[in-house]
Amino acid sequence: MDKAQEGVAASEPMVAHAILVVLGLFGLIAAGMVYLPHALQVVLFFAVVWVSIHARLLGFDVKAIRQMMNQSLSKALPAFYIFLLIGMVIASLMKSGTIAALIYYGLSWLSPELFLPIGFVLCALMSLATGTSWGTVGTLGLVFVGMASAVGVPLYWVAGMVISGATFGDKMSPISDTTNLAAMSADVNLYSHISSMLYTTVPTFVIVFVIYLTVGLGFESNAVVSENVLNMKAALASSFELSPWVTLLPVLVLFVLSFMRFSPEVSMVSAVFTAMFVAMVWQPVTFQEFSQALWKNSPVDIGHETLNQLLGRGGLYAMAWTLILAILAMALGGVLHGAGFLKAVLQGFVAQIKRAAHLVTVTIATAFMSILALSEGYVAIILNGQVFSKAFDKLSIDRKVLSRSLEEGITLTAGLIPWSVAGAFYTGALGVSVLDYAPYALLNWLNPLIAVVFAYLGIGLFRHKGLMQDR
Repeated sequence: MDKAQEGVAASEPMVAHAILVVLGLFGLIAAGMVYLPHALQVVLFFAVVWVSIHARLLGFDVKAIRQMMNQSLSKALPAFYIFLLIGMVIASLMKSGTIAALIYYGLSWLSPELFLPIGFVLCALMSLATGTSWGTVGTLGLVFVGMASAVGVPLYWVAGMVISGATFGDKMSPISDTTNLAAMSADVNLYSHISSMLYTTVPTFVIVFVIYLTVGLGFESNAVVSENVLNMKAALASSFELSPWVTLLPVLVLFVLSFMRFSPEVSMVSAVFTAMFVAMVWQPVTFQEFSQALWKNSPVDIGHETLNQLLGRGGLYAMAWTLILAILAMALGGVLHGAGFLKAVLQGFVAQIKRAAHLVTVTIATAFMSILALSEGYVAIILNGQVFSKAFDKLSIDRKVLSRSLEEGITLTAGLIPWSVAGAFYTGALGVSVLDYAPYALLNWLNPLIAVVFAYLGIGLFRHKGLMQDR
C-alpha cells in the first residue's frame, strides 16, 4: 500500500519487530489449535487484533489498517464466489442423483485394492482438464468419500488421495489460476513454467502412485466389504433413478464447459441449472425441495446411515463456516502484507543466500511460511515472486525455477494448513479435518521435499547462459 497516498506517517518495520510479530502470530495459532480446535475463527480474530496493534505501533491509523484488510479481501472475492457456487453445485448434484449414480456405478467396478491408485489418477485427470482442485474435490472427491466405507478403505486415506490428485492437476493445468499466477509473478512463459514443474512433479506423481498402489493391496475384499457394497447399491437403487445417460449430465456440462475454458462461475451455474432440470424431471424433486437444498441441504433417509449424511451435504449455508474463516484469514494476511511485516522478514533471509540450492530451499520454505501467515495463495505467490526474483537473477538461475518453487511452497502446501482458505474448503467439502488427511495427502508434502533434494543434486536447476555459480 502507498503510505503517502493514504496520508499515513508510518515507518517500515525493523526485522526484529517483524520476526516478533510473525512468531507471536504462529504462537497464537498454535495455542488455538490446542485449546480452541473448534473455534478457529475466534483464534484468527485474536490474531488479527495482535497484528493490527503492531501495525498501529508503526504509525498506521485505523483507517489505513482497515484499508489493508479491504484490499486483501477484494483480491479474494473471486474465491469467495467459487466457495458459494461450489456449495450449490454439491447440493444440486445430490438432488439430481448425480453423486448417487457415480457412487453406484463406481462400486460396481472399483475394488478395494485399486481404490487409492485409480482414484488418485482420476482426480488428477479431472483437475488437469478443468484447472480447479476445488471443483474436483467438491464433485469427484465426494464420490470417493461416499464409496470409502463400502469398500473398506479408511476415510483419511481417501481424503488424502483425493487432495493429492486434485492438487496435481491444479498445479500442472495451463488453465489453472495458480499456475498462471505463478508464471506471471516470476515473469516467465506459462509453458516454460509447466515444463519446469515436470522435472519434480512427475517423479513425485509416480512415487505417490506406487505408494497408493502398495497400500491399496493391503485392503482386501472380504464378506463384510462385499455385503456393505451390496447394501449401499441397494439403498441407492431404491431411492434414485440412476440411468447414467441422464444423471451424469450435470457433471458432463461442468466438465465440458471447464475444458472449453469458460469461467468457473459460468461452468458451475450451468451445472446447477442442468442438475435442477434432471432433479425435477427425472428423480423427481420439486422446485421447492431443490431450492431449499441450494440454501441448506439436509440428511436424507434411504436406509443407509453413511449415505444419509453424505447425500445431505452442500448448500450455501454449509459454506458459511469456511467463508467466515476465509474472511478472517484474508484480513489477517492483508495487515501482515500491507504493514510490511512479511516483506521485512523475507528480505532478511534472501540477503544471506549465496548458493543456488540454498536459494531454492529458502524460496520453498518461505513460501510455505507465507501461506501459513497469509492463509491464501494468491497474495503469497505475488509477494514471494517479487521478493525472490532478483536473487534468482543474481545467481544466474532461470526464473522458471522460481515459479516452480512458488507452486511447490504454496499451491501444494495450502491444503495442509487448517486455517488456510484451501484447507478450510477441503474440510468443509469432504467432512475430514486437515489434521486427519494431511499425512495421507502424499503428493502435497513429498513434492516440496523432492524439489529440495533435486536442487542439491542439480536436477532441474536451470541456469542462464553466462556466469555459472556454484550450486
